[in-house]
Amino acid sequence: MRKFPKLNVSVSIILILSILLAACGGEGESSSGNDGDSGDEDGYKVGILFALSGSNALPEEPMHNAALLAIEEINEDGGVLGKPLIPIVEDSESNPAGAAEIAKKVIQQDGVIANIGAYTSSDRQAILPVVEQENNILMYPTLGEGEEYSENIIYVGSVPNQQLEHLPEWLIENYGKKIYLVGNDYIWPVQSNNQFKILWEMAGGEVVGEEYVPMGHGEFSSVISNIREAEPDLIMATTVGDSTPSLYSQHHDAGFDSADMPIVGLTTLEQEYAAMGPEVAEGHISSFSYFMSLDNPANNQFVDAYKAKYGEDELTSGMQHNTYSSVYMLAAAMEKAGEGFTTDDLLEAFKEIEYDSPEGIIKIDEENNYTWLHSRIGKVDSEGQIQVVFEKEGTSRPEPWSELIFPDHDKPWKQ
Repeated sequence: MRKFPKLNVSVSIILILSILLAACGGEGESSSGNDGDSGDEDGYKVGILFALSGSNALPEEPMHNAALLAIEEINEDGGVLGKPLIPIVEDSESNPAGAAEIAKKVIQQDGVIANIGAYTSSDRQAILPVVEQENNILMYPTLGEGEEYSENIIYVGSVPNQQLEHLPEWLIENYGKKIYLVGNDYIWPVQSNNQFKILWEMAGGEVVGEEYVPMGHGEFSSVISNIREAEPDLIMATTVGDSTPSLYSQHHDAGFDSADMPIVGLTTLEQEYAAMGPEVAEGHISSFSYFMSLDNPANNQFVDAYKAKYGEDELTSGMQHNTYSSVYMLAAAMEKAGEGFTTDDLLEAFKEIEYDSPEGIIKIDEENNYTWLHSRIGKVDSEGQIQVVFEKEGTSRPEPWSELIFPDHDKPWKQ
C-alpha cells in the first residue's frame, strides 16, 4: 500500500484553510471522491445497502445475503489485489430517504470504494445524487424502468427491452389478448407499465384495467372485484415486497384459476412464491433473466453455496443472482483497474467486463453502464419452482430507452 508522508504544522494549516474555503465557495463539488489508493491496510470497504426491516425486507434480505456470500468466496480465494473485501452493512428500513442517508454515511464516514444495493427505483434515485456528488459508485442489482443514465451507477438488473419485448407475443399466443395491470404506486411500476402498454397494443392486445396501490398495501378486495368485472385473460403484477403474496393469495381465494387467468410477475420470484405457498403459486408466470431451476455448473455451485451458508431450505432468485454477480464484477473491475485505482479508473474498468454468472455469460455495456442479460419466461410448477418455458437465444443488449418505443431518443452517454 502506498503511504502518504505526515504533514508538518504549516502544511496542515494551509490544508485546513483550503478545506474551509472549498466548503464556502465550492458548492456542489465532490468532497470525498476516491482519488487513488482506495484500500487501507485491512482491505477494500464495500457498502451493502439493503432493507433488512420494513415492507421490502422479504426480497431484500436475501439480496444482502447473496452479497455477503460472494464477498466471503472472493476473500477465501485470496481477495482482490491481495486484500480482502470488507462489507459495510446498513439497513435502509424500506425507505428511500433512509437509503440516501446510509449511502452518505458509508461513503463519507466509512470510506467505501463502491456500494451494492437498493431495491426499488425510488431507493436508487435517492442514492443517485449522493454517488454523483461524492464521485462514488452504486451497483444497482434490481431490474428497472430504464429512462435513466448516470456515470456513477452500474445497472446490473434488466431494463424493459430485456424483460418485456418478448413477452406480449408469447402471452397472447398462450393465454389471450386482454390484460389487467396491477402495481405499487411508484416509479418503476408506472413507467414499466407505460412501456408495456405500448408493446402490448403493438402485439394486438388490449389493456382492460390498470390500478396502483401504496407500497406495503395488502388489501386487494376492490382490485379483485374490478378484475372480475373486466374479465381479463391475464393479470400483470408490478407489485413488490409484502404486496405481492397478498395479491396472489387473494386472487386464489377469489376462485380465480392460474390455468385460465394467471398473474404475470416481473418481480415475483422464488421467495415471493414460497411466501404464498405452491398451491397458490402454481401456474403463474414470471419474466426474468435467472431462475433457480437453471441447470448449469455456475448456477449449481451458487445454489449449493447459498444453501450451505444459509440453510438447505433457502431459495435463490434473480435478485440474489444479480447481487451476487455485482460483487464478482466489482472485483473483476478492481483487478482490471489495478492497485491505487481511482473511482474514474474503476468506472472505466467496468466497460466490457464479462462474467460467467449463474444465468450464463453476462457483461457490462461499454457505453451505457447497463448489463447484457438473458431473457427468459418461466412458469411455476407444483413445487413452487419456476421452470423455463421460453428463452431468447443469446443475451439481450440493454436499451435504457427502448429503441422500439423511443426510436429517436438521445443517448446521454454519447454526449
